[in-house]
Amino acid sequence: MNFEAELDTLLQARFTLMYLNTTEETRALEQIGKLCTRTERFLITWDVSEGFRYAGEKAIPFVLPSLASPIAALEEIEKMELEALFVLKDFDEVWTNAQVKRKLRNVAQRLKKVRKSILVLGCCNKVPDQLKDEVFITEFHLPEYNDIEAVIERVQSIPGVQLKLSESGRDKLVRAALGLSASQAMRAFSKAVVRDGVLDDRHISMVCDEKRQVIKESRALEFFPVIDSTNEIGGLHVLKEWLRVRERAFTEEARRYMLPEPKGIILLGIPGTGKSLTAKAIGSVWRMHLLRLDVGALFGSLVGESEERTRKALLLAETVAPCVLWIDELDKAFASGDLDGGVSRRVFASILTWMQEKRKPCFVVSTANNVNVLPVELLRRGRFDEIFFLDLPTLTERREIVTVHVQKRNRLIQDFDIERLAKASQGYVGAEIEQAIIDGMYAGFDSHREFTTDDVLAALRKQIPLSISQADAVKELRRMLMEGKAQSASFHEAHEARESFVDVNLKLLR
Repeated sequence: MNFEAELDTLLQARFTLMYLNTTEETRALEQIGKLCTRTERFLITWDVSEGFRYAGEKAIPFVLPSLASPIAALEEIEKMELEALFVLKDFDEVWTNAQVKRKLRNVAQRLKKVRKSILVLGCCNKVPDQLKDEVFITEFHLPEYNDIEAVIERVQSIPGVQLKLSESGRDKLVRAALGLSASQAMRAFSKAVVRDGVLDDRHISMVCDEKRQVIKESRALEFFPVIDSTNEIGGLHVLKEWLRVRERAFTEEARRYMLPEPKGIILLGIPGTGKSLTAKAIGSVWRMHLLRLDVGALFGSLVGESEERTRKALLLAETVAPCVLWIDELDKAFASGDLDGGVSRRVFASILTWMQEKRKPCFVVSTANNVNVLPVELLRRGRFDEIFFLDLPTLTERREIVTVHVQKRNRLIQDFDIERLAKASQGYVGAEIEQAIIDGMYAGFDSHREFTTDDVLAALRKQIPLSISQADAVKELRRMLMEGKAQSASFHEAHEARESFVDVNLKLLR
């Protein structure tokens, strides 16, 4: 139900005291005004600076008093004999006062006998405990696709403004602005017009940059740079194929086919095997916005602050949808249990509920090194489509990893013995192989020459890989795959994966 329809239902049900949590006062009042016009209600606003003001189209049969006192304003609302909606701006700044609080409760209770309602407009979402029984809290969400299109129309109507957007460019510009408020989107478009004298396809990236800064201010969410494609990732062929098959599942064609959108995956495995890199790549492969949820930033010191940050972050993710929401190291984020007074459990429960009930296409990618600390309700089907295990790379995968990192540094493959490097890096994860190549480059650079295969081999010999230093932890992680709790990201069949471990489980001898 959209905001206008929900508010109409509340007014018909004679809700006398409501709280609208929003920073978009102007757009909210526009929609409230449309509803009041359609339902033939008077719309009257009040604030501590200007007192009462008429805000609707229906003419008021008397002069409104200019009362700056909250108590006097509430008394006047009770006296006015007309069917009206009273919007009190920033009233949440004054209703902590004991006298104001009591007066508001009294008025709200008496208004149930008449056709008058009070709507408090604020942005802190903090209701005094004494008022929680009286107040109905509702949300005014960020603009959706059609709302952003309306902002573009307003920009186009400004005299002298030129709009030269292609059909696909207009769609991309609207999607780039999703996640911004209407005023933020207007500022971004106006900035482009002032700078270049026109609004066209060139400004899509500029709007994305504007949104990146706005979302960063939310502290818990951020746009994350994405790589060009999964070609930057060596191996993991099963996972890549799984992603390819589901790439078109977000289209209207899939909706007509009655195919549900993918919900998400968990990437489980040994550190350094490419879990985070894969999460970043999915957004690029599917051509979706990639958002990283910093779970640590969700937690605040005030009571209820953590839950509020979580709610806002998830709402913002849905506004930006379709998107990929990346939750990194989920196991570490929620490993505190009840040591924090149960806050992490409540935040975790909020995320679980959202994952189950979300209505927008937000594909969740969670990475974890130890899935045993996560609640079983998180791992059940319905919240995630699959759990993939990323193990030590096989010989074939190590060839690809070496090739990727050599080419990434603008070197020719034929100048290196790829096969020799792949065999020598048995038991090394992708991050360790990359670091060996970087160390080899340092050696070559220090000697004023190109680095060679021997430089990389020497760097590999100096490293102690995780497969040795963390042998017990690696063995414990592999048990997930052996017990059938996860699917290999590299092998289609479980027996293939088990046979591959004969190779990678051997102790490395120096």
